Amino acid sequence: MKKKITVMTAVLGVASLAWAAGDTTPREAATDRLDKAADVLHTIMASGDKGIPEEVLDHAKCVAVVPHMVKGGFVFGAEGGRGVATCRTANGWSAPAFFSVEGGSWGLQIGVEGIDLVMIVQNDKGMEHLLDSKFKIGADASAAAGPVGRHASADTDWKMNAEILTYSRAKGVFAGLTLNGAAVHEDKDSMKAVYGADTTEREVLTGKVPPPASAHAFLAAVRGAKAQATAEK
Repeated sequence: MKKKITVMTAVLGVASLAWAAGDTTPREAATDRLDKAADVLHTIMASGDKGIPEEVLDHAKCVAVVPHMVKGGFVFGAEGGRGVATCRTANGWSAPAFFSVEGGSWGLQIGVEGIDLVMIVQNDKGMEHLLDSKFKIGADASAAAGPVGRHASADTDWKMNAEILTYSRAKGVFAGLTLNGAAVHEDKDSMKAVYGADTTEREVLTGKVPPPASAHAFLAAVRGAKAQATAEK
């Protein structure tokens, strides 16, 4: 019984760390998340031969970032975080939509670790899952750890086998990440705070809603990621 209480306390602690918003308003928290997501992309793309390959960025339909996702547990793991996503439209990258990611995985995972998560949606099917506002990685949408480097090797099957490529950065180390079982769904509180009560994630990601001023840094980081990868050949 004591062991079960310890495990539950640890998991509840992780959840508290992941979702606590402090004294900030939902709009302020959303703006802060956009700025942190921009910082994550800048840091990753400055990694040179340890960043996201140019070919992956060229192929991307959507880019999603979860800054400081909290992951931890004892007997089982727990993930939790809130992120932002943008998708390609006929007029460039869309305004950002806000989402949450949460889930669990069995295995021995001692301690708590904060990671930056990047998800690259590769095709129309993966994009449709994101537009639907709710899906599970590995069940509804196939996912794989993304290739790392200035260029993706031509003899790999990264382009064909997964709808979503996942990456993580923890303690300065950037690498592909396997994240099967995590559930992704719309962050309704943040969407309402930024766009109003009647705006859907699909409307935002398909370019029907103009981006707010607070999204400038994040969208600039997404647009600049390809240029940065090319400049560092």
